[in-house]
Amino acid sequence: MDPITVFKGKSVGIPIANIDTDQITPARFLKGTEKKLAKAFFADWRFNPDGSPKADFPLNKPGAQGASILVAGDNYGCGSSREHAPWAMADYGIRAVVSTSIADIHRSNCLKNGIVPIFVDAAVHAEALAAAEKNLEFTVDLPNQTLVLPSGKKATFPIDAFAKKCLVQGLDELGYLRSHLPMVEAYEKRREPARA
Repeated sequence: MDPITVFKGKSVGIPIANIDTDQITPARFLKGTEKKLAKAFFADWRFNPDGSPKADFPLNKPGAQGASILVAGDNYGCGSSREHAPWAMADYGIRAVVSTSIADIHRSNCLKNGIVPIFVDAAVHAEALAAAEKNLEFTVDLPNQTLVLPSGKKATFPIDAFAKKCLVQGLDELGYLRSHLPMVEAYEKRREPARA
């Protein structure tokens, strides 16, 4: 996982509340553990049955290509715990999701997969959605827990301290544990005489 500190990204808005993980990544894409799931990201909303893009879906509109910041409706990522959802988001290029609320399990899965979940109040969210309709650029400053809107308005957001540390260092949980391997080995070595 790449470290996340400060980044700018084009935005795209999907102003729909209660988007669940089955809409983010439909069940038919869950057959494997392969993380190449960009095509699965909102597949039923992005594509017609014949595979052609739905022109009116926000991700298919001119200017939305390359968007890395998703501004979503309230209660984004509700439903089942489906790690394929953040896998598809990340593979598509999403690095942050902005909403008034993100379902707890989905938020946790996003953090574990290098996606910054950003909670904002209703006023900031409304401004963010308006900017995202135009695919304007936002700035995410993770060390300072700040989202900077195209207008220059800044909004702070909460994030778990451990998750933030891992994201800034570019570590998943296993990587974090491995980074402390010398300490673990030293502890085990000190404990060996006590085990005998």
